[in-house]
Formats: sequence, C-alpha cells, structure tokens
Amino acid sequence: MLHEWRNLTFLHWRYSPSEVQRLLPSGLEVETFDGSAWVGLVPFEMVVTPPTGHEVPWLSRFPETNVRTYVRAADGSTGVWFLSLDAARLAAVVTARATYHLPYYWSRMSVRSGLLRVEYRSRRRWPSPRGPRSAVTVDIGAPFGADELGDLDHWLTARFRLYALRGGGVGTARAAHPPWPLYRAEVEVDDELVTAAGLSMPVGQPLAHWSPGVAVDIGPPERLGPVAVLA
Repeated sequence: MLHEWRNLTFLHWRYSPSEVQRLLPSGLEVETFDGSAWVGLVPFEMVVTPPTGHEVPWLSRFPETNVRTYVRAADGSTGVWFLSLDAARLAAVVTARATYHLPYYWSRMSVRSGLLRVEYRSRRRWPSPRGPRSAVTVDIGAPFGADELGDLDHWLTARFRLYALRGGGVGTARAAHPPWPLYRAEVEVDDELVTAAGLSMPVGQPLAHWSPGVAVDIGPPERLGPVAVLA
C-alpha cells in the first residue's frame, strides 16, 4: 500500500529507557540515543493509495496523529513501535486494526494550513466519546541544509520498519521512503495523547521538525522469528 504523509510535524521528547520499556511487549527492547529513549508525537495528513492504484473519494485522505517510540527486535532489526495512532476515518481505523494489528483509534481531527503555519487538532471519539485531545500549532521556519542535520535528526526520522503485537507474538512490516525534507519549526503543544499512552507528562519543549512530506511504501505483514507472527 502506498501512503503519502503530507504536512507532517515530528515532535520528540527524551524519556528514561525504563519508563518506555515497561510499555513494550516481550521481544522488543527500547532503542536509545545519547542514553535516552525518545517518544514522538507525529501529526500529519494521510493520503492512501490502495493496491488497486485508485484512491477512494473522502476515505483516502484524512488527518492522522501517532505516538511512537523506537525499538530493537530480537533479530537485531530496528524500527518504530506505535503506542497509539489516531485517525479521522473509521473505516481506516478498522482496516488497520484488522490487517496490521496496530492500536488505531477513531478521532475527530482537523489540519489547517497557512503559508507558514499549520494547526493540528484532534479529540478521540472511540472507544470513549470524550477521549484525550491534542492541539499543536507549528510556525514553519527555514529548511535545514543537508550539512545542518545531525545523527539524531536522521535517527528519529529515517525509519524503515514497524512492529505490532498479535496473539502473543511480534510481527513486522517494512517501509520505504526517500529522505524527509526537514524544516525548522517553533511549536505550541497542548497534548493528552502521550500521557494517554501510559507515559508521564513530557518535560520541556520538544525537538521539532516540520516536513512537506514524502511518499511511503508500506509492505505486507511479515513473520518475525520462528513463532512471532503478524498476519
């Protein structure tokens, strides 16, 4: 399935590895950078092209926000573990839960864009009609030059695998995408999704990057190890 992740903002905070590790299933170990685990809040606009190659009006375009961290599997591979994903289309939520077994939630969401500002708003509507909310306002700055991005910037954004839990095992799916074009960003964040995922309140301002987006090719679910299956 081909995705386009447009008008995306990466927000990342440091956490203690032990706090994040307790939220992970057996078989996954939190991956650290400079001794810290990192948790991301990532709002964006999703465009989905199904295997038929034809978008479905209304259904194929919607806002999404995920809460994520970074992990290492027993086979040595690394990638993204989603603590939660909120999307504005119920059919997309149901499909993603059934196919990839990801923790999707149905939310009321909006993305409003101006020339140099974008506002993301969401309120989870299922399974509770008054679930956690999130409000992020981003003032977009100048683009980063290739020589201005450090190892941490690439470590947080250049990810090519996701993991998910099913039936007591862990499965995986591969992702392919070009390098993210990253811009500086000043942000205001009023968020409840991170704490709803079981973490303490983030401390301080996040490390922020904005991107106009990239195309992401999501592969099928794969077996990970001899008994851990996502299918």
